[in-house]
Amino acid sequence: MAHHIVPLNTNLKTLGALVFLTVLTVGTAKYIHLGGAGNLILAMAIACTKAGIVLSWFMHLKYDGLMNRVIALCGLAFLALFIGFSYIDLFFRTTPI
Repeated sequence: MAHHIVPLNTNLKTLGALVFLTVLTVGTAKYIHLGGAGNLILAMAIACTKAGIVLSWFMHLKYDGLMNRVIALCGLAFLALFIGFSYIDLFFRTTPI
């Protein structure tokens, strides 16, 4: 498979999106109070979006073959499984945090 060269403009847009999402994460952590679990869910949603951007453009999975995409998605599935176990632990504790 031939290498795909990403234009500089695409890399700059990707960088801008990541910087915006980082500022959004800091802003929501500082100014929006949804409770412990709500802030955690919001921060994880933003982090997952950032991870998707990094995987797609910076790691070139958008332009890569199907096998590499499947391997990356399996890694994300295991990450979601571990995060799910963490949420179960957080929501079903008998003592407050």
